[in-house]
Formats: sequence, C-alpha cells, structure tokens
Amino acid sequence: MSGRQRQGSVSGREFRLFWFGETTSMFGNGIAVVALPLVAVLTLHADTLVVGLLTSVAYLPWLILGLPAGAWVDRLPRRPVMLICDAVSFVAYVSVPAAAWAGVLTTPHLLLAAFLGGCANVFFTTAQRAYMPTLLSDAELLAGNARLQGSESTAEITGPGLAGLLVQAFGAVTGLLANALSFVVSWLCLRAIRTIEPPPPAVQRRRLRTEVGDGLRFLFRDPILRTLAVFSAVSNIALTGMSSIEVAFLVRTVGVGEAMVGAVLTLCGLGGVLGVLLSSRVSHRFGSARAALICQVSAAPFTLLFPLTGPGAGLAFFVAGGIGAGAGVVAASIITDTFRQRYCPPGLIGRISASAAVISFGAIAVGGLLGGALGELCGVRETLWMMSGLQVLSTAILLFSPIRKFRDFPESERAIFAAETGKVMS
Repeated sequence: MSGRQRQGSVSGREFRLFWFGETTSMFGNGIAVVALPLVAVLTLHADTLVVGLLTSVAYLPWLILGLPAGAWVDRLPRRPVMLICDAVSFVAYVSVPAAAWAGVLTTPHLLLAAFLGGCANVFFTTAQRAYMPTLLSDAELLAGNARLQGSESTAEITGPGLAGLLVQAFGAVTGLLANALSFVVSWLCLRAIRTIEPPPPAVQRRRLRTEVGDGLRFLFRDPILRTLAVFSAVSNIALTGMSSIEVAFLVRTVGVGEAMVGAVLTLCGLGGVLGVLLSSRVSHRFGSARAALICQVSAAPFTLLFPLTGPGAGLAFFVAGGIGAGAGVVAASIITDTFRQRYCPPGLIGRISASAAVISFGAIAVGGLLGGALGELCGVRETLWMMSGLQVLSTAILLFSPIRKFRDFPESERAIFAAETGKVMS
C-alpha cells in the first residue's frame, strides 16, 4: 500500500498538517491586506499613489511569471517549491518591522517586500494546486478544497478586524510581523509531512512558449471564455482601483481609526460568505449562465455606495456596498469557475486556467496603479466614483455577449454553435 493510500484521508495526519499550515498563512495574508497599507499611511505617511502601488506590485508577478510558472512547477517536486516560497515570504515580510524598529524603513523597501511576497505567492499557489492530489485521492479532493476555501473565507472576514486591533494596540508594523510568522507555521507544517511525493512524470518537453501558447489560443478562440476573460480584466481594474485606496479613503477622507477600518472591512467580508451560500441556489433557480449574469449585474450598482461614505452612520454606505458587491462577485466567480472546470479539455485546463489567471491578476496590478495615480491626481472620493462607474459599465460586456443566449453554460463547443445559429439551449 502506497503512502498516498495510507494517508490519503481528508481527516488524516498529512492533510491536517497541510490544512493547518495553509489556514494559518491565510489568516496572516488577511491581516497583511490591511496592515500593509496602514504601514504606508501611518508609518511612512505615504501618498495615495504609493498606497495604490502596494496592491499593484503585489500582483505584478502574476503578469510577469504567471504563464511560465505552471510549466516550471510541473517539472519540479512541488513541496520543495512551496517550502522555498514560505521562506522567501517570511524574509520579505519580517524585514519590514525589522527595518521600522531600526528606523530605516523606506517606501522602496515596503514596495520591494510586497513584490517579493507576490513572486513567492505565484509559485506557491501554482505548486499547491498540483500538490493536493499527492495528499488526497480524487474522491477526496472536493472535500479537501472545500476545507481550504472555508479557511480562506474565514480569514478574509476575521483578518482585517484582527489587523485593525493589532495596529491599534501595538503599531502599524506588528500586523506584518504576524503575517511573517504565519509563513513559519506553514513551513513547519509542510516540513513535517511524511508522504513521499512521486517524481514528475518523464514526458517529452516542448518549448515553454509552445505549451503556453496552446492555452492562450484556446482561451481567445472560444467566445464564452474570451468574454469572461475580458470582463474579468475590466472588472478587476475597477474593483482593485477602489480596494487599493480604501484604507487611505477611510483613514484620511472619512476620518476613522485603525480598529474601525478593520471592523468595516470585516463586515464587508460577509458579502463573500453570502456569495458562497447563494451561488448554488441561484444557479439551480435561474440556470448557471443566467445566474452568473444576474449576480454580476446586480452587484455592480452596490459599488456606487462606496463614494457616498461619511463618518459615523455614513459608514453604513461602505458596509452595504461591500456586502452587496462582494456577494454578487463571489457567487458569479464560483459559478464561472465551475463552468471552466467542466468545459475545458482536461489536457489544457491547467494552461487555460493559468492564462485566465494572468489576465485577471494582471488587471489587478493595473487597477492598483490606476487607483493610486487617480487618487493622487483627482482625489480619493472622486476616484471611487470613477472606478464604481467603470464597474457598472463593465457589465455591458456580459449583457452584449454570447452568454446572454444561454440559460446554462454549455458543456461543449457544439452547444455554443447551436446558440449562435439560433438553437438556444433551454
């Protein structure tokens, strides 16, 4: 009996170690989402452009490394890749509080730490998805992924609130120290796993550019995948343009304290949980394609509430906008991700997913830069108006696309042809 068979249960020791380490790291990342811009705002007194750049440089590595990362990871043992990534992330993030306590922290240092952490995240995320089948059988993967997704959703809700409390009590850089230590826990848990990873399959390697091109060609030749990719890019520019300056907006424009920033963003995170709960129900009620369309179109107007935010009771606008937009976007994302998994050819799904991720995360990098630049030039509240308007307009990409012809997403390209020739699926 192989190590995988002996230890392949979702409740087994090996997966519990992996899950605990990942959950701890997710909580650290949830803290860093708030702590990193707070360090820029409160410790370095950085302008809005720098705050936006922090988001941009953290996702820029996806644009640079995302496409080849999948092919590279497939050629290497996955656990050593993840161990190296945890070590790099720890060094990057622990250097910030170390420099701050030594009185030598600078804006370039903070941006470099975010960039290096982003590079490590590209390879870790890619390797993690490929490593899961080493710990779990095919029948157990869904339950294992569900546990990880549950941990991520919980971290997104509690992380910002915990970050606000840490910053309020111990200073802005303490949150990044907590994030750095979470990578130590992840490293130790991965190191303790005893399951022997099978060596990468001995297959004839083609040129990296050729393998990457296969995924890109399929993505852009398919009308539905192409539409989702274009919408995701425009939507992510808008959403990230807003999220990259939300901390600066709440602290400097609205005038709330660090703990309240964490509390507001925690409440906004409830929208993601609501989206998880709604995704299956709306998909069965309206059909997967119509449900995704309804969720995105319904979510977009909620972003118009963000720039209406004011002090005191006026914070309710921000919370309502975050919950409404988050619920719709997350529900639609779950539905469309499921469509891709069922629709894409098994031999290409990794490269197609990587291609879509590069477009999506690359747009996040652009959105962070755009949000920071416009916030500095035009004002933070004015930038929120512009980005929320762009999000509303982006839904036209879906409304005037082939997706509107379907009740459910197709499971093959033949179904798309039927819809385009007038034979609409019921």
